[in-house]
Amino acid sequence: MASQSIPTIGYACHEAHGKFEPWEFTRRAVGDDDVLIEILFAGICHSDIHQAYNEWGGAKYPMVPGHEIVGKVLQVGSKVTNVKVGDFAGVGCLVDSCRECTYCKQHEEQLCEKGAAMTYNSTEMDKQTPTYGGYSKHIVTKSNFVIHVSNKFKDLAAVAPLLCAGITTYHPLAYWKSHVGPGKKSWHQWSWRSRSHGCQICCCFWC
Repeated sequence: MASQSIPTIGYACHEAHGKFEPWEFTRRAVGDDDVLIEILFAGICHSDIHQAYNEWGGAKYPMVPGHEIVGKVLQVGSKVTNVKVGDFAGVGCLVDSCRECTYCKQHEEQLCEKGAAMTYNSTEMDKQTPTYGGYSKHIVTKSNFVIHVSNKFKDLAAVAPLLCAGITTYHPLAYWKSHVGPGKKSWHQWSWRSRSHGCQICCCFWC
């Protein structure tokens, strides 16, 4: 029996500086390598506000923002191996890429030569189907872009921001670990994370 498209509801804005309002729409049917997630929490990133207000240009309406997503897996395709039904899972700012170009093969899908599919205000890789984000009840995403979330986390709401702000600050610290540690100085938005690595905080501000 073929999988059916999934009716869902989200909060959408329909114009720049417009109010977010409930909006019914449809998620695509679950394919062989797709995961259907019931969204439990979605963080609010400041970029969501920029996008909704069209402050960066290129806004596509109606827009359902949200790229810090945590929820429960409801359905998986036949080829999915990284999560199973009932697991908690997360989705960040990407939902697909070509997975064939040099960048994708180097796990730098955000630089995909064919243009990665962003979680919202973007399109699927067919360059036609709009993507809608985490301010909604459900999402269907390629399994390559779904992260398993341990059930040991007692506060799933606190996990959601790790899918953007958390990884954005942690990854550079992990990558440049030889430059991070006791006695080192840290600047800007790395500050809160750097303290856990024993760094001296010199300046802390947010833009």
